[in-house]
Amino acid sequence: MILFSHPADFTPVCTTEFVALAESAGEFEQRDCALMALSVDSLFSHFAWLRLIRDRYDIEVRFPIVEDPTLVIGRAYGMVAPNDNDSATVRTTFFIDPEGVIRAMTCYPANVGRSTPEMLRTLDALQAVDNGPVLAPANWKPGEALLAQPDASLDTVFSAKGQTDWFMKETKRGSKR
Repeated sequence: MILFSHPADFTPVCTTEFVALAESAGEFEQRDCALMALSVDSLFSHFAWLRLIRDRYDIEVRFPIVEDPTLVIGRAYGMVAPNDNDSATVRTTFFIDPEGVIRAMTCYPANVGRSTPEMLRTLDALQAVDNGPVLAPANWKPGEALLAQPDASLDTVFSAKGQTDWFMKETKRGSKR
C-alpha cells in the first residue's frame, strides 16, 4: 500500500498529483498496490474536489482519501510536525508492505509535486528485492540487472579478480512490467 498526505484539496499541485495518480491507478493495481490519501479536509470537501477533477480532467479518482481534520494520523506518522496547525508544509509518501512495515518514504515540500513514475519505480524496486537477497542500484528499472548482496568475508575480498568484484556483482534481472 502507498499512503500519501497532501496539504489540501483545491490546490494546484495536489490536483495535478491526484490526476496523475488516478491516471496511473491501473499500474499500481497491476503491482498489487493500493493507494490511500490522507488530508486534513472534510469528507464533503473531498467529494466536491473529486467531482471537480472528474469534470475538469475527465478522470475519476477512486482511491480512498482519509480525512484527518485533527492531524492525529498525520502527526502519528510524522507527516506533520508536532507543533504545526495544518498540513500545508509537507507531502509525505509511505510505501507499506503487506505486513504493515514502512519500507520507504519520501517527503516533498508543498510547492513540489510527487513523481508518479518514481513512485512506480520505487514500488518495483521494493518488490524486486523482496524476491531474494538482491539489491536495486541507483536508477534501477524493471528488466535491468540487480546487484548481488556482497559476501562479507576477507577471503572473498582477497580472491576477487578485480578491485570491485567482491562487492559489485550484477545478478539476475528484475521482472519487466
